[in-house]
Amino acid sequence: MKHELTRFNARRMAALIRKESVQIMRDPSTLLIAFVLPILLLFIFGFGISLDANTIRVGLVVQDSGPQAASLANAYRNSPYLEVVEAPAVAPIKARVVADDLRAMIVIPPDFSRAMDRGRPVPVQVATDGSQPNTANFAAAYAEGIYGSWAEQQGIAPPGAQASLNTRFWYNPELKSRFFLVPGSIAIVMTMIGTLLTALVVAREWERGTLEAMMATPIGMGEFIASKLIPYFLLGIGSMALCTVLGIIVFGVPLRGSVFALLAISSAFLLPALGLGLFISAATKNQFVAAQMALLSGFLPSFLLSGFIFEISSMPAPIQAVTYIVPARYLIPSLQTVFVTGDVWGLFLPNIGMMLLFGAIFFLLAFRATKRSLD
Repeated sequence: MKHELTRFNARRMAALIRKESVQIMRDPSTLLIAFVLPILLLFIFGFGISLDANTIRVGLVVQDSGPQAASLANAYRNSPYLEVVEAPAVAPIKARVVADDLRAMIVIPPDFSRAMDRGRPVPVQVATDGSQPNTANFAAAYAEGIYGSWAEQQGIAPPGAQASLNTRFWYNPELKSRFFLVPGSIAIVMTMIGTLLTALVVAREWERGTLEAMMATPIGMGEFIASKLIPYFLLGIGSMALCTVLGIIVFGVPLRGSVFALLAISSAFLLPALGLGLFISAATKNQFVAAQMALLSGFLPSFLLSGFIFEISSMPAPIQAVTYIVPARYLIPSLQTVFVTGDVWGLFLPNIGMMLLFGAIFFLLAFRATKRSLD
């Protein structure tokens, strides 16, 4: 008789989904997490995090009064990438670099113009502040690039130049970090939405005492899990669509891939995110503990170990091994590719397969965590 009662019933399933949807619409916190929190996070990540060094403050010391030195100094002054502060000697510029007021020091040496007139290029000294390695690398590259371009215009090869190198960047020629930060932030938002929302579902039922009433009804575990999954899956897809529209319109990130590919990738990732949230919710039975567990197991690994900010290849080998169990590791490169490059199914399919595998594992854990109470 119990088998008959718990057999799948489409009408009962629709009623459960309708009940969960009405509960979602009546709970303002759910709608805030689903639609307001993504907007806030996307704006914070999109505008607050940038790996671009647009204008770098550097010091310039010209120790030669000849025309060639003056011409090179003007090239540095007119660069859109540098904010030049000049001084007649090295000491005051060095002091400002030490004081963290300037990021680099450029010194045009004595007899620079005379050596150039003789066809003997002289190296320009570039000293950078190594306390911020990325900015130091940018400053050195800009200084050397400006010198090389100026020497080419003068018809003089810069020191050590043996060949002409033409650099071409595919897909993101302007090297805007926003083009990969915004898709990555969408992945973080989806992690938050999928895991945090569902982590509160069953725990809320336990705290409010409504789960005991549901246990008295003839529902099966499959119906119960599906009734929790489907409404929040659709909510997650809606949140992802909102973030995508904002990323394209507000942040100017291109969507070079197809909507179908974007939907397939997002749907595959929502399964492990929702499954993890349901497992946490069923295991803790407390909203506060469930929310903390969702942040620790969902948000932090996705933020730190997915390649969103820190490259996985630069991490220590044990940490790289840990990243393989973070579902967002497979989502972020897929999202970045579908936005900036296009449809590359050779990359998408293995990542989708891994995300579906994690989803199956988490739903199995959620099933086992709630089965003892419901069946």
